[in-house]
Amino acid sequence: MPARHVRYCNGFMATHLDGAFAAIIAHLPTRSNLLLSAARPPSAACAPAAPRLLWRRASAPGDGGPGASSMSDALVPRARPESPRGKQAVKVKAIALLSGGLDSSLAIRLMLDQGIEVEALHFVSIFNATAPEKPSLLRPLRVARQLGVPLKPIRFTTEQLAILRDPAHGFGSQMNPCIDCHMAMLRLAAGRMRQTGAHFLVTGEVLGQRPMSQRGFALAQIGKETGLGGLILRPLSAKLLPPTVPEEKGWVDRERLLDLHGRSRKPQLELARRYGLTEHGSPAGGCLLTDPGFAARLRDYFDHLGGAEPDLCDLHLLKYGRHFRLDAATRLVIGRVHRENVTIFTFSRPTDLLLTTRDAPGPTALLRGNQTDGHLRTAAALTARYSKLRSESIVAIEVRPGRKGPEQPVRLVEVAPASDAGDGPLRIG
Repeated sequence: MPARHVRYCNGFMATHLDGAFAAIIAHLPTRSNLLLSAARPPSAACAPAAPRLLWRRASAPGDGGPGASSMSDALVPRARPESPRGKQAVKVKAIALLSGGLDSSLAIRLMLDQGIEVEALHFVSIFNATAPEKPSLLRPLRVARQLGVPLKPIRFTTEQLAILRDPAHGFGSQMNPCIDCHMAMLRLAAGRMRQTGAHFLVTGEVLGQRPMSQRGFALAQIGKETGLGGLILRPLSAKLLPPTVPEEKGWVDRERLLDLHGRSRKPQLELARRYGLTEHGSPAGGCLLTDPGFAARLRDYFDHLGGAEPDLCDLHLLKYGRHFRLDAATRLVIGRVHRENVTIFTFSRPTDLLLTTRDAPGPTALLRGNQTDGHLRTAAALTARYSKLRSESIVAIEVRPGRKGPEQPVRLVEVAPASDAGDGPLRIG
């Protein structure tokens, strides 16, 4: 799938994805080191994009392209850079991948301890696992501010969607093509490294922590296939890995790096306590593609997509509610809490049907696809099943068009609630 071919839902790209960039402004101090630049929409058919945030020093260069040399020898300086007179070395700079979690925060701090100038990159994706009410950039921005480093957000959804169609290195336990995603991130980071004149890359990877992408063989494979090789420094496990270019050239003191390995986070938590780092997120993974429920819904979505391109409204909707497959072209989504009911209404289309209980509080349900009488009654029965009226013999369900749909009288459907076992064959994830 060409990377540029991603359908954006009307108005919701800015509200629910790139809107994260704009929402960050409200959380910043008045004199924050934040620059705004107009962002190009990914395609002419996309909704207008919100401003892109670039938190950086005022003299920092602009955006760099994703293209980068595939050979590390072409990227790395041949010696420690010096001033024209050769009296004082120019500050060595690194580009660091910052998720906002514990490991990447510590990796950056270890570099700062050695006097390395760091610019952090955060990859913003529809698959970032963040609370619905919190912008996905909020955590990494707070971490970057506490560390005192500039943060540049990079849109990554389009690249991930292209990878998901056919990952060269396969999936992990769910729908997570970790190796391919990480290689794509490193290639984008390499482009930024070349564009800014930085000298190497930094990641928070820990040897043996992730079963797919952080084994020794996988780390070596990533370096080889990206052509970056020794330019990727992993400070938390560096002593267990072959020396990298920044270590060999003396830019970084290998003895001051760490030898962490495995899944235990106790050493990292203790180190964070000593450094006074409080803004990092929980140690759990931050990608929805590793979540079994979301992965099942996404797999079902791709299985029934045919030759169409992914739609961002559909992808957002997969994050919320209970999902049911009524036929190859028809899905039902039922909210679990009030916030999800609001979100389901927000992502509804004029051609959808919205179902709610008439006589008591209950979920909002969205029926998308074939709206036959049979599907409508099934959707109504499932809506009643998850309402406070589930023990009643008959429940009245109101049916109306989706958001911005045509004005028409509310339809009333009276059904018996579906049984506890009735939703099993239809449920997705």
